[in-house]
Amino acid sequence: MAYQFYGWEHADTMAITGEYQGIQTPRDLYDALAGIWCPYTCAPRLREGWSPENRTLGQCSITAFLAQDIFGGKVYGILRPGGNYHCYNVVGDCIFDLTSEQFGEETLNYNNNPEQFREVHFGKEEKWKRYLYLRDELKKACGAGQLTHVSAADRRKE
Repeated sequence: MAYQFYGWEHADTMAITGEYQGIQTPRDLYDALAGIWCPYTCAPRLREGWSPENRTLGQCSITAFLAQDIFGGKVYGILRPGGNYHCYNVVGDCIFDLTSEQFGEETLNYNNNPEQFREVHFGKEEKWKRYLYLRDELKKACGAGQLTHVSAADRRKE
């Protein structure tokens, strides 16, 4: 597959979990998610613009936190017009943004951005549900089967 996401050339950090069979690097994760991203996983405010040709649109935070689950590191955010943050991953010296393609030729600044936290992002119930769906679909794609319902108490632990 030809990669276009930011940092793809050096996205060779290794998974810290074996929970997702076949996912060893961010490129592997991108390959798997390319068949999972859909209008449902897209941020509701952007769904009208989602298409298979622009499949990374509106997927950034749920994708970045899922990548964090798999590779560790931190999630950072680029402040966008309108006050939202575009999320990406930093693992050691490796910076990658699996959903950067949604911005086309626009150059994003990946320097000195604030860290993002799942507690804040997943405070929005719809975003939490989209993350769970993406995670569960990835597990199915990796042969692990679908997870059972996660209680609110378990959600706080994640």
